[in-house]
Formats: sequence, C-alpha cells, structure tokens
Amino acid sequence: MAHEATAPERVRNVVLVGHAGSGKTTLVEALLAATGAVSRPGTVQDGTTVTDFDEQARKQRRSVSVAVASTEHAGIKLNLIDTPGHPDYVGELRAGLRGADAALFVISAVDGLDGATALLWDECASVGMPRAVVVTKLDQPRADFDESVAVCQRVFGEGVVPLYLPLHDEGAAGSDSDPVAGLIGLLSLQLYDYSGRMAPEVRDADPQHRELVEGKRSDLIEAIIQESEDDALMDRYLGGEEVGLEILVPDLERAVSRGSFFPVLPVVGLNGVGVHELLEILAQGFPSPLAHPLPAVTSPDGDPRSPISCDPGGPLVAEVIKTTTDAYVGRVSLVRVFSGTLHPDTAVHVSGHSARFAGATLENHEDHDVDEKVGVLTSPLGATLRPTGRCIAGDICTVARLTRAETSDTLSDIDNPLLIEPWVLPEPLLPVAIRAASPSDEEKMAESLGRLTVEDATVRIEHDPKTQQLVLWAMGEAHVALVLDRLKDRYGVQVEAIAHRVSLRETFQSAGTGRGRLVKQSGGHGQFAVCEIDVEPLPPGSGLEFVDKVVGGSVPRQYISSVEKGVRARAERGLMAGYPLTDVRVTLTGGKSHSVDSSDAAFAQAGGLALEDAAASGLRLLEPVDEVEITVDDEYVGAVMTDLSSRRGRVTGTEPLGNGRSTVRADVPATSLARYAIELRSVAHGTGVFTRGYVRHDPVPANVAERILADSADAPVHTPAHG
Repeated sequence: MAHEATAPERVRNVVLVGHAGSGKTTLVEALLAATGAVSRPGTVQDGTTVTDFDEQARKQRRSVSVAVASTEHAGIKLNLIDTPGHPDYVGELRAGLRGADAALFVISAVDGLDGATALLWDECASVGMPRAVVVTKLDQPRADFDESVAVCQRVFGEGVVPLYLPLHDEGAAGSDSDPVAGLIGLLSLQLYDYSGRMAPEVRDADPQHRELVEGKRSDLIEAIIQESEDDALMDRYLGGEEVGLEILVPDLERAVSRGSFFPVLPVVGLNGVGVHELLEILAQGFPSPLAHPLPAVTSPDGDPRSPISCDPGGPLVAEVIKTTTDAYVGRVSLVRVFSGTLHPDTAVHVSGHSARFAGATLENHEDHDVDEKVGVLTSPLGATLRPTGRCIAGDICTVARLTRAETSDTLSDIDNPLLIEPWVLPEPLLPVAIRAASPSDEEKMAESLGRLTVEDATVRIEHDPKTQQLVLWAMGEAHVALVLDRLKDRYGVQVEAIAHRVSLRETFQSAGTGRGRLVKQSGGHGQFAVCEIDVEPLPPGSGLEFVDKVVGGSVPRQYISSVEKGVRARAERGLMAGYPLTDVRVTLTGGKSHSVDSSDAAFAQAGGLALEDAAASGLRLLEPVDEVEITVDDEYVGAVMTDLSSRRGRVTGTEPLGNGRSTVRADVPATSLARYAIELRSVAHGTGVFTRGYVRHDPVPANVAERILADSADAPVHTPAHG
C-alpha cells in the first residue's frame, strides 16, 4: 500500500467527530480493516485500536488526543483523523478540524445527539465544510435507526437524508428487533448482504424490500434533484419521467462535495456492515483539498501576502497541527501541508505565535522565527510511522525531531518565510492549584510542565504572585487528571492538586489613625522610631497612595521614604487574612526620632506597625469580579440566568443572536466561577460556551467574608516552586 499521495485530487482528509462513546475509534478500525491497512480491527476495550495509542487513552478506554490513520481506497489516500468526544479535549478536536477538508458526524443509535455535537454541526456549516452522518451501534439493545435519522433531521436541518437502510436478519428494513445483516440501497434498490462476511454480497432487492423503502426512496430522489444544477430536472421528475442513476449519482456526489447535502449511512463497525458503502462516499463524495478554502498568510512580521493555493509546485506553507513526544523518537510533529511540497532532510523556516499563550509563566511558547532542518517524513498509522519520500500540498505527514516547531507553528521556505493565520483555540477556564509531592518532584516539575504545554495548547501554567500558588488552567476535571497522569507516567513527576485561592484584597471600611512605636535598647546602638499616620479609603482601583504631611521635621526627611517602604511592605502582606491592602491613602502626619538610635530600618518597621494600629478602625475584604459572557441555546437562557444569580452574579444584558442562540452577559465574583467551566455544561446541556475577564474588585458580603476567613485560617497559602 502506498503511503505517499501522488496528487492533491487523490487525497481526502476526513475528521471523525461526535460525542464520547459514539463509536468513532471503532469506525476507524473498521475502515482500516476494510482497506487492508490492518489485518484485523482492534477494540477500545482491549486497548488495541490504532488511533488510541496514547497510554492514557488505553488506560481510560477512550480517546484523549487527536490521531491520524492513513489508508487507501480506490486509488484515493484517506487520512482519517480521529478526535476525542469528551468536551475537556476540545483542543484536540480543534486540531483535527484544522487538518480536515470534510467531517464525518458519528451518531450513536442508542445515545442520540448531544448539544456539543449540534453546535459543532453549525460551526462546520458556517464555513461550508462538507459533512456526512454515520449512525453506529445498531447492534446494541434499544438502537433505533429511524429515530436517530429523525433527530438528526430535526437538529441539523435540511439536506440530512439516508442513502441506505439497515437490513435485519428477518428481512425487515429499519426494524431494530433483529441483528443487522446488511443494507438496502435507496437509490440502487440493491441489497448488500454482510451475513458472515466482511465484504458484502450485492444483489437486487426482493419485492418486499422495495415496498418497504418506496417512500424513503422518493424522499431521497427529490432531495438530490433539489440540489441538481439542472433546474428542469424536478419538473421532469414530477411529470413522471424516470430519473436514472447516471444522473442522480453525479448530482449526489457534487452536492455532498460542496456541503449542501448530507448523506446518512448506517454502519455496524464490529461486523463491517456499511463500511464499504461509507468508503465510497469518502472517496467519491467528499472533496479533495483542492476544493477546501486555505487560511490566509502573512510575513512573520504580519504584512499581508498573496493567497496560497493547494499546489505542490507552489511556495511551501505547512502547519504543525499537533505535537507529541515519543519515548524513542522524541518530539513528533503532525503536519498539514497547505501549499508546496515538504521534503525530508531539508531546511525550513519556522514561524510561530506567542500571543495565544500570553500570561503563562512556565512556557516555551516564545515567538518563533528560526530555521530548522526537517528529518524523516512519515505517513502516520496511529503510532506506526511509515517513511515517505515527500508530502505534497493537501496531504498530512509526521515529522520527527523538530526541536523548535510547536503546535500551530508554520513551516515555510527559508527564502520566503510565511506565517499562517492561527486557528481559534478555546481558553482554559478551570483553575487548579498544584504543588510537587516531594523535593525531587519539585526539581523536575517545571521542565515537565513546560513539555506538556508544548504538546497541549489548551493547558496554561501560571504563578500567582498574590497567593504564591502555581495554577494549572485546563478545560475540565478530566483534562486536569490527564495532565497529572501524564506527569506521573511519562516524566515520573508526582504532583498534587490543592485548593485554588482566588486573589482577594483588603481595604479600610472607614478612616482611621495609627501610631507605630519602635523603641529597643540593648546596649550600644538601639532602635528608635515613632510614626503617626492617617488612613482613609479611596475609590476602587486607586491602589495605595502615600502622602507626606510631616511638619517641623518630627520625622527627618531622610527617613520619609523608609516609612513609605515599611507601609507598602506591610500592606502587601495584608492586615486581616494575608491579602494585599489596596484603595487607601496613607498620610504620614508626624512622629519622633533619636539622633543616635533612629535608622532606615527602624522607621520602615515603625511604618508597618502604624498601619497595623490603624487597622483597628475596621477592614473589609474585596473580591475580584469577572465580566462573563455566555453563549447558549435560547431554551436554556432562563436556567443560565438563574444559575448566575445563585452565584451572586448580576446580569447586565442579554442579546439574541438570531440562530436559536443568545448571549448573556453578567458580572460575577471570581470566587463563584471556580468550577463554572464544568457546571455550565450541566445547566446548558452542553450547549453553552463562555468567556471571562477581570473588571474590578468589589466588597465581599459579610456572610461570605466570614466563610472565606474561616477557610483561610484552615488552609495556609502553599508556596510550590515555579519556573
């Protein structure tokens, strides 16, 4: 089997998407077995599938990262891109979409559709990506093909029409009472019998089959004719003219390729029913990379450049869509070539983006603008890397040992460096504080986390200087567990998750006065300093303002700055719960000094003592408030608003988007958003996405402040090492 594409028109890049457990990985196994890429299909339960080669995927028995398996059918190279269905791994899904030209939506006949899959369908529709629907798990109890099709038609909209119906052992098309033994083609009216074989026996359908499918066949023909470029074809059909397959099939393939018709196919992956028919759709109906819009390019400095085309003879423009680490090979880059041809053992220019990773302290995502040599090129079959002599425009390959190139970086010609417009990655919104379990783990933790952030662009690591915590930002609890497991299994680093502390602040409730007195005599030079201050609250966002109003030299001029340093240092440590003091004006009004025993250190300490004394007038906690913007299906807007109110949020506005979805904006205390990335999924049934951004600090209600202070007393601030 050839591993090298000969021309862009002989390539199909197909991403498989769908909710977790819908059967995507099993379907890939069936396709690989049917094309001879593997001798027999593996199973998810046994951990023997091609695309679930990651050690964590095998342990969890589900996909956790994007993987590519290349095979061939009818002279067409198929790059099958398997993606995880769990919402925590949406970054992997994004990478799969970036490398694809068409999408297979895999729907379980038992579990149906979820909100996230419906959202993804709309997203693919917005960019015109061709799609087909595969209904799986028809061999399981409660499977219902007709109901699955009806749900898809209701949720996905027009153009979703079955091409085949499942045929059961007792011969009833569409019945779910018996095992699926084959298919009946609605256009050809042929029966595809898979009884006891991987390849079907094809014969004309029996008369009783024709009667059962007559109505669905008419619906299919009318749907195809509506997509035909022959405007008169519908009139001829309604007038009684028989429209032959030689007209319908080309019209069907063109409609599928341009993303206006979406065939539904029943497939039973374990026994291969429907796999050969699906392969025909992939090869003949899905478009080649020549028909796929290409991303815009600029120079590394951001200057616009001429649009690229999917031409093997054009300038090299390729993108790293996924970076992984192999224990033996080292770093492995999954690369989609958009223009030109990538050759082994040649030098390329690497251009990269750093803005996507802004704010991370432990990161290796600096701007890339370097030259690097490409090593061996391989065609991926999961973890199996098969050497290839080149990778042309439109194809996908893997490149070993690119030491500088990272996910989303651009590879281009050295004499014509270019930069691809980056794809949108979701922002990690679940914070978890972590620390090393032992001193030996602490030594290795920074480097290991840095490697993981190179592999997974939806992981962000940052050190919070206010709480002295190392914070892992991830997509959800499963994502956090995956990162910690990889640290342990791959790098031998044991890391513990601890309670995440939101960076609160303190301020004065009302004006107060304070006196700081430091008098120590122990023989020789002592320490003497007295400071008197007034403190008054300021408007939010003012910070700490220090004013000198000393009259008559009671505090010598050379010690004024020392008093200010002492006040600011004490304010940074907090006066009530260890949080920084802010939004106050501290005015130095007087004091006393000693000609021998006064010093900078003494007045700095006295300044801090004066601030402590003034705090007796009363302090209050301030909490950060984030502006949250939630986009959700209209039917869940009320539930989202009710949930925000329960979080002490204040809804500031709603806006209908006109496509059955609305945006809700609210100001919500950050302390109420710690698990919102997880809990919104339940409230909005998987249809909600949100962003958040800091806007201000507000006073904490008394009852909440009491709870926070109690928690602070029980949970001291941890200070793990950070890079």
